[in-house]
Amino acid sequence: YVETSETGAGWPEPNDQAAAMDPVKLIASDGTEIILDRQAAMVSGTIKSMLGGPGGYVEQEKGEINFPEISGKTLEQTVQYFYYKLRHTNPSSNHTLPEFKIEPESALELLMAANYLDT
Repeated sequence: YVETSETGAGWPEPNDQAAAMDPVKLIASDGTEIILDRQAAMVSGTIKSMLGGPGGYVEQEKGEINFPEISGKTLEQTVQYFYYKLRHTNPSSNHTLPEFKIEPESALELLMAANYLDT
């Protein structure tokens, strides 16, 4: 993404192709920033509540959410799962789902993140 002096928000210009994706920025405990499509972010019940629920969360206005308890690596894998779920969740399809591979050493941290994010 390109930060511009006009928008000041770090998001692409409105005529940029990436702007059409309605981005959300997730920030991990180590400062890692992941920009993803709002539709993918909404796979998480927690993120969905923060971005779309009543109550006027700051996250709704800024379009970014900080996760001080989730590492960059774990957050990246979680976002990969959001896209995996979007791509492979189709009730009319009768194909077998490809495996979503998880390294054993990161399984516990991913499980805790998935629980927090309600995915």
